[in-house]
Amino acid sequence: MRIHSVRPALALAAVASIAVVSVPARAQQAPPTPGTPRPFSVPAAREFSLSNGMKVTLVPYGEVPKAQVQLIVRVGNVDEGADEVWLADVTGDLMQEGTTNRSAEQIARDAASMGGSIGIGVSSALTNISGDALSEFVPQMVELIADIAQNPSFPAEALERIRADRLRQLSIQLSQPQAQALRKFVSVLYPSHPYGRPFPTPEMLQGFTAEQVRAFYQENFSAARAHLYVAGRFDEVATEQAIRAAFEGWEAGSESMPSIPSPESGRAVYLVDSPGAVQSTIYLGLPVIDPSNPDYIPLQVTNALLGGSFASRITSNIREQKGYTYSPFSTLSSRYRDAYWAEIADVTTDVTGPALTEIFFEIDRLRGEPPSEEELRGIQNYLAGTFVLQNSSRGGIISQLSFINLHGLGRDWLESYVPRVYEVTPAEVMHIARTYLDPSRMTIVVVGDRSKIEDQLREFGEIRE
Repeated sequence: MRIHSVRPALALAAVASIAVVSVPARAQQAPPTPGTPRPFSVPAAREFSLSNGMKVTLVPYGEVPKAQVQLIVRVGNVDEGADEVWLADVTGDLMQEGTTNRSAEQIARDAASMGGSIGIGVSSALTNISGDALSEFVPQMVELIADIAQNPSFPAEALERIRADRLRQLSIQLSQPQAQALRKFVSVLYPSHPYGRPFPTPEMLQGFTAEQVRAFYQENFSAARAHLYVAGRFDEVATEQAIRAAFEGWEAGSESMPSIPSPESGRAVYLVDSPGAVQSTIYLGLPVIDPSNPDYIPLQVTNALLGGSFASRITSNIREQKGYTYSPFSTLSSRYRDAYWAEIADVTTDVTGPALTEIFFEIDRLRGEPPSEEELRGIQNYLAGTFVLQNSSRGGIISQLSFINLHGLGRDWLESYVPRVYEVTPAEVMHIARTYLDPSRMTIVVVGDRSKIEDQLREFGEIRE
């Protein structure tokens, strides 16, 4: 086998060698200029509501004979009480453990027999029950997801295993400095809101009961808070019939009442001591506008240029030029009527202060002078290209439709995204940075060895724990 794999390579090398000798030397040619990404065209969709208030969106898309079915319910960590952190996640875990009609094994077997699988995901505001299926089985996949959503059995015997899995996950996560930094960062921004409680205590997790899970489900899962999406190749008539048969009987319940936070932020350094750490984890940022604000897309462009892309300024500065860190990045983290901007980096302990100096230098530079047209164009190409690419799948389309529905945006938000990205001017980038990225309001969290970094941090604000 080895001989067969080497010989073609030798042959190709010989051909390449001959080619190098026989072709006259020529000046190196520049690669072709990349084309401008076209605006994202949202596929035509049909929308309707059931009598119980549940919304449905059907999106015929693509040529592959498969479809994705997603039931998205507006319930997540934001609906947890102060002593119920991760109860939404445990509820999602337990819903996949069986229904009054199927065991967990039957759920998995049924999904596999349709050429797909079932998954349940829980985020801060949404629970997503999704499954892929071959086209001819889409009505059956709808029925399976309806069974999971409406008839969970919450088997008590599975709860202990789920709690143990979650406890291991919690232990691993809290051993990571980025998770420690995130916990401190959001606790400062959202001191009295579920968004400020990303992790439970072990005692809290161990105390969850099947009755508590059932009560959380009864309070939060209902048709009025649900939206079913089907995207791909499927029989629309048969699928609609299946949807009406499977979901019309679901209790309407009450609509979601989103808890909108009032985030806080002020210039201070929160130092989380990690004795012996050879790196410091930096998490700095502040609350910003959410996607419903017209400035949100220009802010995305500004973020990508500043720290949110591999070619961004902060990344280039502290990674490529200074060598302080390997993978810094900035992010716009958004929820319903809420968002924050944050720069995150793991830096070597002895350059913790210098890294912060460079990060603030780049923020101040962008607030003080507009970027060049060329630099901005590169970032615009990156954003527009990735936006179109990430929406070129069944799941991507559902994700975008769910996004605009959550934030109360129209389809034109998606279709105008790429043109809006290209409309952003250098002066607007500077204006956005001046308006929303005020260093004097930024919360700084550093997880590291206090004995080695405290003196480095004093110039950046009052040091707190």
